[in-house]
Amino acid sequence: MTRRAAAAAPVRLDFAGGWTDVPPFSAREGGVVINAAIGLFVHAELVPEGRGFHLVADDLGQRLDLPDDAALRADGLLALHKAALRMRGVAPPVTLRTRADAPAGAGLGGSGALDVALIAAVAAATAAEGTAAPPPREIAEAAWRLEAIEVGVPGGRQDQWAAALGGFNVMRFRDPHVVVEPLTLDPEFAAELARRTVLCYTGASRLSGDTIARVMGAYERGEGTVVGALHGLCEVAERMAGALAAADLAAVGSLLSENWRLQQALDARMSTPMMAGLEAALRGAGALGGKAAGSGAGGCMFFLAGDDVGPAREAALAAGATLLPVRWEAAGVRLC
Repeated sequence: MTRRAAAAAPVRLDFAGGWTDVPPFSAREGGVVINAAIGLFVHAELVPEGRGFHLVADDLGQRLDLPDDAALRADGLLALHKAALRMRGVAPPVTLRTRADAPAGAGLGGSGALDVALIAAVAAATAAEGTAAPPPREIAEAAWRLEAIEVGVPGGRQDQWAAALGGFNVMRFRDPHVVVEPLTLDPEFAAELARRTVLCYTGASRLSGDTIARVMGAYERGEGTVVGALHGLCEVAERMAGALAAADLAAVGSLLSENWRLQQALDARMSTPMMAGLEAALRGAGALGGKAAGSGAGGCMFFLAGDDVGPAREAALAAGATLLPVRWEAAGVRLC
C-alpha cells in the first residue's frame, strides 16, 4: 500500500573542506568538512492517484507520465525520482512531485537534499502503519546510495548528511564511515554570522560531475598541486571548526578565502569570469572573505561582510548576482 507522504530537506553552506568528502580521496586518506544547513528546502510529495507513475519536478518544469514500473528504467530524465521509486518497490498509481527553494546547480547541495527528501517521503509513503521513520543517519546513507550507486553520479556524502541532520557540523569521512560532531555556536555569534553572510547566485549553474571527474582524475594520477590542495582543504576545515567555536569572525572570513584559493588550485575552471568579478567587487566592499559554494565552476558564492552589510549587498547586486536568504536551520529532514 502507498499513502500520501511529504518531506522537506534543507540545503547547506560548506564553510570549509568540501572536495575532501569525495572518493577516492575520502576512502584512501579521509576527509573533513564543516557545513551548516540553511533555511532553503527541497520538497518531495507522493500521492496515490491517477494511473501509472506521474513524476513532476515543478522547479525544473519537467514531467514524466509512465505506464508501469517497467518504465522506471535508469535514464537521464528525472533519474533520481525513478530510482527512489525503484529502490523501495513502489507500485502505481503514484504521483511523485518535487520542488526546490534554491536554484538548480547553485552549489548548495540541492541534489543531495533532493535525495534525502525523496528517500524520506518514499519511506513514509510505503511504511507499515505505526512503523517509525528511519533515523536521519540511515536516511542520509540511503540517499547517498540513491545518487552515487543507483543513478551513478559521482560525489561525496556531505550533502546528504547535512540535509538529513541539519545544524552546524564537523563531518569526518573515511568511506564508508561518517563521523559527525555537532558544532554548538554562541547564539549571538550565530545570529551575527547569518546577518553578515551574503549568499550570491551567479546565475549560471555548474555541472559538478564534470568538475569532480577532472579533479579526482588528477588526484589518482598523483598530480602534486591537486594532492596538496586536498590536504590543505582538510587543514583549513580543522581550523574553521576552531574559528566558529571561538566566535572569531575575522578568522572565519580569512579561512573562507584560504579555502577558495585551494579550491581554485584543484582545477583551472573552478572560477568563472563572473565569479572573479563578484569576488573583486565584494573585496572592494569590505568583505572579510568568501568562497564558492559546493564544487565551484559556477553556482553560488558566499562572503562574510563587514559590520555594515549594505555595501557588500549593493556590490553583489551591481555585479549581477541574485541574493539568496541565509537562515541557519537546526533541524534536518522532516515529514510534512
